[in-house]
Amino acid sequence: MASKTAKNAIGPELAAVLPKDAKPWYLTKHLIMLNLILCVPLISSSAVGYDASMMNGLQSLAQWKDYFGHPNAALLGTINAVYPIAKILMLFPVTWLGDRYGRRVPIALGLVCLVGFAILQAASQDIAMFIVSRFLLGGATILIAQPSPIIITELAYPTHRAKITALYNSSFYFGAILAAWATYGTFRLNSTWSWRIPSAMQAGFPLIQLVFVYFLPESPRWLVSKGRTEEARNILVKYHGGGDHSSPLVDFEIKEIEEYLRIEALNSRESSYTDLVRTAANRRRALIAVILGFYAQWSGIGVVSYYLTLVLDTIGITTTKEQTLINGILQIFNFAAAIFAGALMVDRLGRRVLFMISACGLFCSYICWTVLTAEFVRTENAAMGKAVLGFIFIAYFFFDIAWTPMLYSYTVEIFPFRLRSLGLSTALMTTNLALVLGTFLNPIALEKIGWKYYILFCVLLAILIVLIYFLFPETKGHTLEEISEIFDGPELIEAKTVAGEDEQAAGEKTSKQEIRAV
Repeated sequence: MASKTAKNAIGPELAAVLPKDAKPWYLTKHLIMLNLILCVPLISSSAVGYDASMMNGLQSLAQWKDYFGHPNAALLGTINAVYPIAKILMLFPVTWLGDRYGRRVPIALGLVCLVGFAILQAASQDIAMFIVSRFLLGGATILIAQPSPIIITELAYPTHRAKITALYNSSFYFGAILAAWATYGTFRLNSTWSWRIPSAMQAGFPLIQLVFVYFLPESPRWLVSKGRTEEARNILVKYHGGGDHSSPLVDFEIKEIEEYLRIEALNSRESSYTDLVRTAANRRRALIAVILGFYAQWSGIGVVSYYLTLVLDTIGITTTKEQTLINGILQIFNFAAAIFAGALMVDRLGRRVLFMISACGLFCSYICWTVLTAEFVRTENAAMGKAVLGFIFIAYFFFDIAWTPMLYSYTVEIFPFRLRSLGLSTALMTTNLALVLGTFLNPIALEKIGWKYYILFCVLLAILIVLIYFLFPETKGHTLEEISEIFDGPELIEAKTVAGEDEQAAGEKTSKQEIRAV
């Protein structure tokens, strides 16, 4: 029988077709194979995490600052902003590529580019070359970041889908940890290799992914949408049914995918961004995607993500060794929080609950962070500075339990198949626009008004609590196709009924014709 955790993850219809005598996944060969190959897209977010953490580390290195002429706040903003700007420009092409040629094509292309552009960045001879290489890296990153959570969601075993998709963005900290400790380990080198080595290591995870991307299957839902149902069935038989062509689970999945795609096909138009605002349900989905994308950068954590050095400067922690060490410890802490308190809790606690805990916790900890920073500035009491550092970790914890694991996983699951790529691109577009704004504004604001800038985030977090309470539904206990009913309600049920009646009528008509023929 399905375990209690499995029942939390899916509904009764799917639970009824799961293997009754199933062993744990780590003792089941086909599920081990599936989860191992899903590691290829699973660690795609590490490229973004590596970049953010590396830039934090490089800004602490005297060798990097000396080589590039001690960039001022505006130039630092430009160096960081070109990365998300490139991602924004590539969103439209990658969305089209993924829907037209499948999820694997842009991933493979992006991995090749990431390896090459990381080497180019490491070889930079001046600030212009460094900025151009970062722009190219940003464009390559979105080629893997956009389709990866989609293929994970559409390929994962049903009872694993929520957790493994939530783990996707948690891999952000794989890259962040590597970058943080790389810069900590190289800051003692009295040469440009102190920053060239971390820059070159940005190709590390993409190179590993590139070696194994050939073995990654295509999304079964994408294959069915292109009329290649038999290929989709073979993939599901191999990885979900353990080679059993008569698996009730595979039959259920194929039937549900075909039924849902048939309902979507009742509207024969090509999907476009206007569809995101065409119905009340889609407008709600799109608004949630925008909220998630915006608050990924403007929950207050974005100040620390790229400008930890400036934040630590405001509380009296100024040495390179201390700053790079704190960066390294922070990334390990974030990884643990995102995995164990976030991704592994999505089915146990639910998405809405985690979002509410996160928003309330961020709001309270940011108020404390702001007050303590103000007191440190007034008194220069070292104890206050250490207390601020503590609340930076606390704030990150609350961010990690929701925004890190569910930024993309929640976005992907709330959109129907036809709009899934567009919906995720909307969240990514908002995230990167918000990041561009933050990369320019954050260093200047911190330099000009210091701790008072934190008050803005306290206000934004108060608004976030209200938005989550009224807009974010719980999706726990539903398959991808069933989640649409939460948003579309009677409209989707009516469409299913009409589709079913039409199919029944067609069947009856065929039967009558056969009888007359006989």
